[in-house]
Amino acid sequence: MKPERTPPPSDAALAELAAAGVRVLISSEPDIMAASRQARLLAERLGFSRSAAYHVATATSELANNLLTHAGGGRLSANLLDERFGSGRLGLELLAEDEGPGIADPALALTEGYSTGRGLGCGLPGVKRLMDDFSLEPRPGGGTRVWAVKWR
Repeated sequence: MKPERTPPPSDAALAELAAAGVRVLISSEPDIMAASRQARLLAERLGFSRSAAYHVATATSELANNLLTHAGGGRLSANLLDERFGSGRLGLELLAEDEGPGIADPALALTEGYSTGRGLGCGLPGVKRLMDDFSLEPRPGGGTRVWAVKWR
């Protein structure tokens, strides 16, 4: 059975979605749920399959939870990546940024089962698995930037 997919949006709808995107300041648990829901809805409006939209929602939830748990909060955005006139792809980009203490060992943070908190240590490795492109960048002076993309 083929996964359910909404029809691709028109050029006008894509322009509207690109301008709107999703931007959530993560400072409490309800913000995590809001970011996840908004990212899933954006993925659905962009014509992603139901399972791909839920991959985006799960990755968003994990990134937002990490912002709150490990950095005391931060910013999360979900944006349209329109490469239809280049590679022909349409994607949804997640960007999580914080001003927290940073990640001392990014390679270790991406190791399944490793956690600096009370979690299971599958968050960042899970985001990397769920999304098509992924990068983790500790920033000089503190803070972290995580970028992930799901392509349609």
